[in-house]
Amino acid sequence: MKLWRKNDDLSGDGGIEKFTVGRDKEFDLLLAKYDVKGSIAHVQMLGEVGLMAKEEADTAIEALKQIASEIEASRFTIDDSIEDVHSQIEFLLTERIGEAGKKIHSGRSRNDQVAVDIKLYLKDEILNIKNETASLFELLQTQSEKYKDHLLPGYTHLQLAMPSSFGLWFGAYAESLVDDLEMLAAAYAVTDKNPLGSGAGYGSSFPLNRKRTTELLGFTTLNYNSVYAQMSRGKTEKIVAMALSCLATTISKLSMDCCLYMNQNFGFISFPDELTTGSSIMPHKKNPDVFELIRAKCNRIQSVPNELSLLLANLPSGYHRDLQLTKEILFPSIEDLKGCFQLMRLMLSQIRVKDNILEDKKYEYLFTVEEVARLVKEGHSFRDAYKHVGQSVEKGGFNFNYSKKLLHTHEGSMGNLCNKEIHKLMESALSKYT
Repeated sequence: MKLWRKNDDLSGDGGIEKFTVGRDKEFDLLLAKYDVKGSIAHVQMLGEVGLMAKEEADTAIEALKQIASEIEASRFTIDDSIEDVHSQIEFLLTERIGEAGKKIHSGRSRNDQVAVDIKLYLKDEILNIKNETASLFELLQTQSEKYKDHLLPGYTHLQLAMPSSFGLWFGAYAESLVDDLEMLAAAYAVTDKNPLGSGAGYGSSFPLNRKRTTELLGFTTLNYNSVYAQMSRGKTEKIVAMALSCLATTISKLSMDCCLYMNQNFGFISFPDELTTGSSIMPHKKNPDVFELIRAKCNRIQSVPNELSLLLANLPSGYHRDLQLTKEILFPSIEDLKGCFQLMRLMLSQIRVKDNILEDKKYEYLFTVEEVARLVKEGHSFRDAYKHVGQSVEKGGFNFNYSKKLLHTHEGSMGNLCNKEIHKLMESALSKYT
């Protein structure tokens, strides 16, 4: 069944239908409950403005709620003969309540149905990802406090740089997630606007009450201009993808650190055997497959904004079938990102940190800056102190004086992690989702 067919005898070409539908039914199942939610709000509004009799609207709403419960119980499918989720729901409704079911499309187009479905879906998924991020943040902060006195080599250019600590390392990624959630909150604000009632992009001569459906659907506001409501399709997905990309960047980098630090040449961290994998021929191997796959999946997620940009490039205003493909680009990346967060939490909750790493003489160069600071405190200029320590290193390698007693007191340093302040920043970011 195709709602746009004017003649029921037209069968169309199977190859054309297969190509144009593509993977849409697969992703439509994710949108089914949101399509029912949008339909309930639309029908209630139609009843209130007189485009459906109150009794008809009430009957339709009850039947739609029954369909919603079937979706929730995983008893909803899209028949092979039916084009999409919107047609399936309208077909079921009409089958159950008769002619009144045919009235629910008044003042709607599939275009604004899809737009509102996607926005409702993205709102929920943004909140799910926000919660996953907040949970990982809390774990990182806990580990930062737990290991704040465990020293760790710091690197620039992958060369030994200065002393760091696991407290500083865990805390860095915690604060990174704060900024990522600020980006995600901006994407949520864009998503939290109702396009329903824009029709095919040019409004309707029906006396629709779009503010009422906005209220019923729980949107903060609406996309006012009907043309822009349709233009927001694709753009909304791209903005969400950019925010997801920021989160993916953070945990991809964290995964790479873990891969390095697990390497025997570093040996800073380890994990229980059940969280690593082995080799078919090398019995000693404990591979960081989880971190490698998190890194790979997150790198793919970082490509999604670019893929959407290419999809949307040079499209004029109005609806175009190109927009159908945004679902198969964005939706799988949402599931991948949630999975990556869950596995990252599992891994970091079981991390084992090596003690006394900096006792090894190969890390002695880490303390050159500390020695420069000591000389400056004694009255030498920084340039003279830097030159003195540099020449000492050049002449004899490890023959400069230094102390492993570190006194870093400024905000954000090893001795003053400011985790409480960072936690307040996270609370502020989380408050933007309410």
